[in-house]
Amino acid sequence: MMKIELHQISKRYINHWVFKGICTTYEGANTYAILGANGSGKSTLLRMIAGMQTISNGTVTYELEGKEITSEQIFEYISYCAPAMDVIEEMTLKEFLSFHFQFKKTLQGWSVARIISSMQLDHAAGQYINEFSSGMKQRVKLAQAFFADTPILLLDEPCSNLDLQGVAMYQEWLQTLATDRLIIIASNDAREYPGAIATLDMQQYK
Repeated sequence: MMKIELHQISKRYINHWVFKGICTTYEGANTYAILGANGSGKSTLLRMIAGMQTISNGTVTYELEGKEITSEQIFEYISYCAPAMDVIEEMTLKEFLSFHFQFKKTLQGWSVARIISSMQLDHAAGQYINEFSSGMKQRVKLAQAFFADTPILLLDEPCSNLDLQGVAMYQEWLQTLATDRLIIIASNDAREYPGAIATLDMQQYK
């Protein structure tokens, strides 16, 4: 079982405190949501959980089956997706996914070709990503996270730029690809976190 604990987490930019004193636990094969309006700090908190952003005060600890994982090791266990994250747009879709999954293995039974079909982008497999629409790029970002074989899935506003078909695809992936994983979703859209067992409201920590 995967476990993440936040101990008095706070974030400050110069003299401005974004949030203070967050204490919570995320564990098991469950879905959790971090809620808040734009600017509330939910994306910042998610990056801190991922080890991608410095913490002003407090600590984050990680355990797998009761064994501690260091912050330097946690990258191996996490898949992350956010609207602002970069993909290599000079590659074709097939090239990018093949490159990405050299660093993190795919879920068992999933080839790059099968992943592209699940994305409903067979017609664009050989197309350069810089030619994609914003919705197509978001599907790429989601796919590189969902189809990586990691026990933790961190998703920041995952339905950004998606049309209704894309939202349905995302929700299907949650139901079929992520039931045995620890999922934390930063969101202000209820469509993004169906089945969440607990929510954290960032407004409480201002």
